[in-house]
Amino acid sequence: MTTTTNARLAGAAYLVYIAAGIGSMAVGASPIRGVLIMLMPLCAIALGVSLYALTRHVSNDLALLAMACRIVEAGQSNGEIFFAVGSTIFCWLFFTGRLVPRSLAALGLASSALLVVLLTLQSGGMFGGKTDWSSPFTWAVWLPLLVFELTFAGWLVVKGVATTGSSAQPRS
Repeated sequence: MTTTTNARLAGAAYLVYIAAGIGSMAVGASPIRGVLIMLMPLCAIALGVSLYALTRHVSNDLALLAMACRIVEAGQSNGEIFFAVGSTIFCWLFFTGRLVPRSLAALGLASSALLVVLLTLQSGGMFGGKTDWSSPFTWAVWLPLLVFELTFAGWLVVKGVATTGSSAQPRS
């Protein structure tokens, strides 16, 4: 696939993933909830593969690790930490590779890294333990990443990513 196609696929997958995630919380015990929950891991896998394709020339090893995190996220009932780690790595690659505006990548990097720290603390029993979506604290932690992802998704769909030329080789 072309870079443009991968960027648009990633942007669309972000938007569907976000809509399915929020929608699955909003619909309650409805048959639609099952469909939305089924869409979420598919979007995580599509994101992992398409973001890998966009970032592998920056660092193949890190892009592969980030893709693996997104795939593990798709198969875990508590995949938030894999999501956060994968997002942090991908944002670092977008930042260092200058594939999108650095300010946009920096927002994603900072909010993802903060989420890694807070999820790690939560898993240790701090801040109420497991992610509680009814808590204002949970939304305050996730909101900057939501803002980034919505903005980033739009950027990918409309503008795509900067290309470094067809001769770019992956770095380890």
